[in-house]
Amino acid sequence: MTEYEEPPDLDDILAAQLSDFAPSARHGSSAPIGAHVVHWATLTDKDAPAAWNALREWVEWFTVRYRISESVVPPCWFKHGQLVEELSALHTAHAAAFDPSDAGFGPIGWHERLSLAIPRLTKAYSGGCARGHDEPKPRSWTDIVDEDEWDAWTSQGHAHGGRPPAPSPAEGQDAS
Repeated sequence: MTEYEEPPDLDDILAAQLSDFAPSARHGSSAPIGAHVVHWATLTDKDAPAAWNALREWVEWFTVRYRISESVVPPCWFKHGQLVEELSALHTAHAAAFDPSDAGFGPIGWHERLSLAIPRLTKAYSGGCARGHDEPKPRSWTDIVDEDEWDAWTSQGHAHGGRPPAPSPAEGQDAS
């Protein structure tokens, strides 16, 4: 290279070296790991049967395999939204943890997540259906919030933590 030549562009060098790259020579898979995540709040009627059946199959396996009592996951689990969300999350995590592409840490990660989820499952249900399904009483926001109170509250930042805000320099000056 003479003193008047510009140095070669790094991008051009890399492009030239990668031009012989054959995607078929790659190892591994770019397929997503794990299972399809179900967003229950937006599940369509068309997709519902497959999603519910897959979750049911897994829940039945899971409760037998891990000896989960009916006081934690009752037979009417599918009628309890919070249980559905927890069990669905565990189902997805389980599928990802035991995916063949996992490097070997998935199973221990699954069991760590399970130990964190059991108390949430227990709390989500709390044994309310001992003699058949008791319909949960969903929380409602209808006519609960006083809109005038809301508007008054949200018109301020409340960043001063309950103390009156410090006066601005213009407010603190003596008007004499």
